[in-house]
Amino acid sequence: QVQLVESGGGLVQPGGSLRLSCAASGSVTFNVMAWYRQAPGMQREWVARISSSSTPIYVDSVKGRFTISRDNAKNMVYLQMNSLKPEDTAVYYCNRFPALFPWGRGTQVTVSS
Repeated sequence: QVQLVESGGGLVQPGGSLRLSCAASGSVTFNVMAWYRQAPGMQREWVARISSSSTPIYVDSVKGRFTISRDNAKNMVYLQMNSLKPEDTAVYYCNRFPALFPWGRGTQVTVSS
């Protein structure tokens, strides 16, 4: 079964940038992949997804600020996050869309001055 490991989170000031990475233990080439996030006390929600042919879709709250990409040869999925806001603070996860694989540990993103 595919295992997912997210990395790249951290503490950043409002307006800053981070690049998240997701490493899959097996091929995810033919899967729609997504980044999800879960803020304290909130349900996990998807924020960006990308088709096997790299067509992206974003939720309105991150459109124009986040960019999802993938490298199928490396079984990697990325999330470039720019113009970060405090409301982006959450644990970020990647998974198939809809979610199918076991959830990884996620990576914490904290946006605060």
